[in-house]
Parts: sequence; structure tokens; C-alpha cells
Amino acid sequence: QLQASGGGLVQAGGSLRLSCAASGRTYVIATMGWFRQAPGKEREFVATISWSGGSTTYYADSVKGRFTISRDKARNTMYLQMNSLKPEDTAVYYCAADPAYSGSNHDYYTYWGKGTLVTVSS
Repeated sequence: QLQASGGGLVQAGGSLRLSCAASGRTYVIATMGWFRQAPGKEREFVATISWSGGSTTYYADSVKGRFTISRDKARNTMYLQMNSLKPEDTAVYYCAADPAYSGSNHDYYTYWGKGTLVTVSS
């Protein structure tokens, strides 16, 4: 199971940190990631981090340099530090995990948490 938290309302330029706590068979996870879905839009890739082995990260161009994905394997938790937030970052943010896939296509992720809403006011 995945449980996302940390969303909220923030002004443009502000920061938030999202958390995603994993439970259950976490040893099967290869990759964890963050995706987001704005109203009326498709779900889109934000960032991924490898879970087994080294902590390789990948970011969407739209968040590169502003967002940082990280993990704490001892706590089975993944984080997304979001800085310099913009109104266009407003969305429901979802965490996901998969035992094999490591890419940016949300269709291939097996495990999903309930989303957490991030609202950035201008």
C-alpha cells in the first residue's frame, strides 16, 4: 500500500514537501514515482527514483531544478520537495510503485496511492 500526504495550499514561489509511505511487500519495489493530474488534464509524469540499488532519479522537464525526489528506505518513505511552486503546478499528486517498470508512463505502474491535492495560488 502507498499513502501520500503533505499537500495543501501555498502561494506561488512557496514550497511544499510531499511524502509517500509504503507498506506491505516493499521488497518487491524497483521504482517509485510521483505523477500529477490537473483538472481536465491527463495524468502526467513528475519524477521517479529507483528503490532497489542506487537512487537514480529522473524528472519531467517542467519540474527539473525546482523539485527534488528522494527516499528513506529505512522508513519505506519517498519524498518530493517542491520549491518555487507555480500556479501550473496545481494538481492532485499521486505516488506510484512498480516491481519492474522504471519509466515515465503511468500506465505501467502497478501500485498507486490516493492522491494529495496541491494548490498554488498566484
